Formats: sequence, C-alpha cells, structure tokens
Amino acid sequence: MLTHLVGGMTLAVVLLFGVSGPALAEFQGTTPCEETPLANAKAVLYSPGAAKAEAGPMNLAPGPHLFVDDCYIASSANVRRVVGVPKRDPTVPNPIITGKEDGCFQPYMTVIKDESTGLLRMWFGRRTEDMNPSRSRIGYITSTDGIHWDRPTRVLSDPAPIQFGVSVIDEGARSSHPEARFKFGWYMDDGLKIATSADGLAWTPLRSGSVLRHNHDITSIFYDPIRKRYMATISVYREGDTWKGKRRLTMQSYSANLVDWSPPHYVVLPDAARDEGETQFYAMDGFLRRGELIIGMVKVLRDEVKVDNPPDPPDAYGMGYTELAWTRDGETWVRDSEPFFRPNPEKGTWDHAHAWVDEQVPMGDRTYLYYGGYARGHKVNRFEERQIGLVVMKRDRYVGRAASGRTATIVTPFLRLEFNSVSVNIDAQGGILRAQLTDGTNRPMPGFTFNDCTPVNGDVTEAPLRWTQALSALRGTSVHLEFAFENATLYGFTTE
Repeated sequence: MLTHLVGGMTLAVVLLFGVSGPALAEFQGTTPCEETPLANAKAVLYSPGAAKAEAGPMNLAPGPHLFVDDCYIASSANVRRVVGVPKRDPTVPNPIITGKEDGCFQPYMTVIKDESTGLLRMWFGRRTEDMNPSRSRIGYITSTDGIHWDRPTRVLSDPAPIQFGVSVIDEGARSSHPEARFKFGWYMDDGLKIATSADGLAWTPLRSGSVLRHNHDITSIFYDPIRKRYMATISVYREGDTWKGKRRLTMQSYSANLVDWSPPHYVVLPDAARDEGETQFYAMDGFLRRGELIIGMVKVLRDEVKVDNPPDPPDAYGMGYTELAWTRDGETWVRDSEPFFRPNPEKGTWDHAHAWVDEQVPMGDRTYLYYGGYARGHKVNRFEERQIGLVVMKRDRYVGRAASGRTATIVTPFLRLEFNSVSVNIDAQGGILRAQLTDGTNRPMPGFTFNDCTPVNGDVTEAPLRWTQALSALRGTSVHLEFAFENATLYGFTTE
C-alpha cells in the first residue's frame, strides 16, 4: 500500500466514524482547534510493555507485524530494543530538490508512485515569484527512480492563495469519482483548505472557506485505509499548563467527506519528564500503513538550540529532528522515546540544522524517506537553504530487537493459525535464527520445534520460515510463535 494511494473508494459516505451527532453539531469545524482543552488528548510516549496484546488468541491479518512496540511480544529474554536509524548514502545526489535552482521553500512535500505509469510524482512547496515569506506555490516534478528528477520543475496554478502546505492524496485510477481523484490540503488564513483534481495538476477548491480552523500554518491530509476515512493532522500554537509561553502542538480530526470533521484531539504533546528545553512539535506526516499499524513521522523543533557555537550567522537558531510515532486504533498515537533521524553532524552540510522526514514511499524491499533539510537554522535564508533530500532504509526497519550477547528469545502472544506462511524481517549477517511453535502449555508442537526449523541467516526483509511439517497441518489451531536468534536483529514477521 503506497503512502497516499486509496483503491476504489466512494466519497458519498454519510457516516462520520467515531463522532456522535451532538458532538459534531457542536463542533462543525468552525471552532478554532487551539481552544480544545489539553486534557482532550490521545498522545502517548512509548513505554516498554505498555502495549501488551490481549490474553485470548490473536487473529492476525495478512501482512507485516512489526516490533515497534510490544504488542506481539508476550515474553522475551536477552534482547534490547534498537531504533533503526536511517543512514545517509553518499551516492544519493542530495539535496535532490534544491532551493536555489528548483525554488523549494518548505520542508513539506508529497511523493506518490503512479500505479499506471510507474512514475514517481512529487508536489512540493515552492517560493513565490516575489519571494513572499508568507505565501507559496505548488512545485511539481517527476522521476523514474525516485532519486533523479526530471527538470525543469513545473509551477502549477493555485486553486486559491496558499500560505504553506502541499499534502496530496491519490485515490488511484479506480476512483469512483475520477473528476476528484486527487485531493490537496493546505493552510491559508485560518485553517485547512481542500481542493480536488482529476489529474493532480489542475485544482478546484472544494469550498471557499476553511474546513477545519486552527492557528498554526502546518497541516496535512491522509486517507486511513483501515478505518476508511480521511485524517487531518494539524498544528496549533498555544500556551500550556506545564510550560512557559506558547508551543507548537499536533492535533488530528477525522472525516468521511473532507467537509465535515470530528472534534479534534491532541496526538503529540511535550512530556515534562522526558522532553528537554522548549521541545515543540512542528507537524506529523509521512504516514504509511504497515499491517495493522500506521507509521508517522514527527517533526521535533528545538528553537532555543544553536546548532553551532558560535552560530553562523550570529542570530541563527533552531534545530529540528524526526521521531517515530504509530497508531493501532487510528486515534491514539504513541511517540517513540528516541530520535529516529537527526541532522547531519558535519558542519556546512545542507541538512546540518534540520532533518524532518515528510514522506515515505515503499520501493521493493526498501522504503524511500524524503525529508526537508535546513543548513543553518529555522529561519536562515529560507529561500535557498530549505531543500529536500532522500535517505533509504530497508523496508519496515523502524525498530528492531537485537540479541544481547547470548541467545535471544521472543515469544508471541497466542495466535490463531489461519495463515499459510510466515517470514521474518531480520539482519542476521554472521548470525542465525530458528523458530518453533508451542501450544498453550508452552510445549513444542511435533514437526515445528527449533530442530525442525531450517536456520535463517543473512540480511533479509522476508526470509520464509520452514519446518519439517507444513503449516497447513495446524491450520485452525492456536499457537505461540517463538524465535531464538544470535548475533542478529529481528524487526518483525509477516503472515500470508
């Protein structure tokens, strides 16, 4: 599933998921979101063991099951949780979209792989002709490989004035409303604006005013394919009970038709016990469905931090990095306790001050992460030093469980065995993994013990598990899946 690809979805939906009639009638998208009490929050900081699965057998849907949290871990030994930090590749010609030549003006973009042509299409925030710091245009460019882009960039006609934002949804060629296959969200005046398009090039406003009012200029839209509804992620700037002054915070609201929105709630908030200094959250985007999870990328801002000492120029300020967040219910977001992607530590590089991941695109067994980079600070030379880069990671390697010295073990909760195959995402270069199936009393199932398992090694995103017996022999029963591995990091498993 691509980040913004929605298969043949019908817009004519009257039910607003999770929203009662009176609550919607009271809200109607016209009350400023920043007036929402901070107590109305579904923002969680990751804590080991907090996401334990229910005691009964789990019914696993086909697809990946990731170890970003502990939902699929009933018990473990000799493992440590490691964030799979993406590594910069000097062979990628970063920045791939530049400020000076391409007119990039924002760290926001949408990248979609077109299902009919195979082309990657990018919409990005471009500066205006008069260099207005509070207005932007829609830049557009395509690529065959997602790395090298076909210039010159195009400047699309604005559906209406745009302050910031270039968030695009593609419903795909099977859209039941081909004249509105593409959706575009941006910020202007007092909130989220929406436009539609048949081709992603010529846009028509959905309505004249804002559909969701909020007071900070960052917003994005995403279609949740699990719950079949739209999700708006918006930014607000407000005071709080546990910090001085105003801070940028992240909220979400949901809709079935892009016009009527649910009462918003906070999904990312500062944690006084963990977040240092004036930690702010500029936005969250880059949403990607992986199995039962939606993974998001949180843009963290530390505006009081000077990247270099002394800074250049003297009034340069601000440092930004990316953290992971995920949701299992589509509304409660868990933010990771460690940074995922940091600015380049080498002074003078184009992304030395900020590295904000804004888009994820699956490409085979890799995920392309597109990010906005700043060279020297939050507000320094914004017309040339806000640029877009690419970092590549192996698919689903957000968080792993690494063997700590001795043989590591992970036991899943009780699983109802309704799948035909299971594979693992593992880096076992120089290591090994075996797996077994156990019953409700933790006894190995005959034919499915560690000794019956073909060893797995190497660095593989989908390494099949094979035993002397076929999984079909146990279909319909409930089992624990137990992994034992050495000198390896296990990221998750996939069922089909």
